[in-house]
Amino acid sequence: MTPQHRTILLVDDDHEIVESMRTILENRGFRILVARDGNSGLMVAERENPDLIILDMMMPKKSGFLVLEKLRSRPGGLIPTIMITGNEGSRHRAYAEMLGVRDYIRKPFAMEKLVRSIDKVLGLAPRTSGGYDDEP
Repeated sequence: MTPQHRTILLVDDDHEIVESMRTILENRGFRILVARDGNSGLMVAERENPDLIILDMMMPKKSGFLVLEKLRSRPGGLIPTIMITGNEGSRHRAYAEMLGVRDYIRKPFAMEKLVRSIDKVLGLAPRTSGGYDDEP
């Protein structure tokens, strides 16, 4: 399936980061949905059933962890999720991975790193011949 047939939900309260991600991902052909807090993110995820969620850990109304916990218990199971965060703690990463996130990316990050992660999670071919790595 190509990006044109995929929907990504961005759940983050940082307007600049959301708009940067939206611009890059829409230019790649993805359909982008946006929620600015955890409660809205849950409602949009339930209504739209996106192919992927990019979820901030620290948000108003409901943290990314609470969103993950709720989404895990839905009938269809957890929607593939990439968590983005400014938090440096390894305990947070371990908990996110235990909840089922597919990748955990620390802010600030290069958009190319996010794009590589999205391609990997969605099973899309990488855009360059270099493949995937953990570089920022």
